[in-house]
Amino acid sequence: MSANLPDAIDRMADAIVTAHADALALPVSEAAPAAPAAAPAVYRAALKAAAALGFGAADAACIAHAWQTRTERTHLFDARSWPDRAADFGLPPWPRAAAYAPCPHALGLYAVMPDAAWVGRMAVAGVPTLQLRFKSDDPAAVRAEVHNAVASVRGTAARLFINDHWQVAIEAGAYGVHLGQEDLDRITPGGLATIRDAGLRLGISSHGYAEMQRADALGPSYIALGAVFATTLKQMPTAPQGLGRLHAYARLLHDRPLVAIGGIDADRLAAVLACGVGSVGVVRALLAAANPDTTAAAWTARIAAATGAARY
Repeated sequence: MSANLPDAIDRMADAIVTAHADALALPVSEAAPAAPAAAPAVYRAALKAAAALGFGAADAACIAHAWQTRTERTHLFDARSWPDRAADFGLPPWPRAAAYAPCPHALGLYAVMPDAAWVGRMAVAGVPTLQLRFKSDDPAAVRAEVHNAVASVRGTAARLFINDHWQVAIEAGAYGVHLGQEDLDRITPGGLATIRDAGLRLGISSHGYAEMQRADALGPSYIALGAVFATTLKQMPTAPQGLGRLHAYARLLHDRPLVAIGGIDADRLAAVLACGVGSVGVVRALLAAANPDTTAAAWTARIAAATGAARY
């Protein structure tokens, strides 16, 4: 994707517009009503073009549905902009009665840390939003680490999300819970309701349009968008999204708190923030820094200046 984000999105749109014209035997410049009989052809053309652009099957289907829905709404098949209206993607409007507790629209620097010691250190360094991603098969170790992490942010302004371990997060009084797509596969509707009823915020990972739709349907407090760039920290289920797609996602979900994550370093930070997200998630940028506290302060200040996130 080009670093010129509007141009990158326009190129994606142009590819699908051209496919529409080819499928309907009409010139690209010609606007015509989208008759019901033409709608299936619009969907098929958009699906083919989205796949050619590298979107997976599920995401290509979302794009094709959105393009067809917009065509039916506007009666124009040669729209030159990428679909970015929530209703065209089947996303209900906000606010929602059954949504999770809200969090700030701009969460600022979002540091994903491996243990309670790191959580506490970054909270003291002024990082506004933290996540404990503690990996262990020992329930006692998990419980101790979550409780220690929650205790470590007391007296600071940091918001602490607990990755996956939602029962212990409720018990310990954490600010919120973060679930990946695989966590959503395991948790029951009752478990999701328990998190919401306890008043905890809920963040959900996504890796494209289909997973964004799945996450958004639950009314989460924020949606994480990734991986923006390639990362070696964990095996990703999809290819890197890139800046062009991140910008399109942020336009679509502009009224939701969004966290961009995955392979973001200091050199890429400005371009990521220009996409319109209110938060940037990092792991290695802090863990591998020569001076993590100074680095955290610098990142916090840069992100706050760009997004209006609180600086602590």
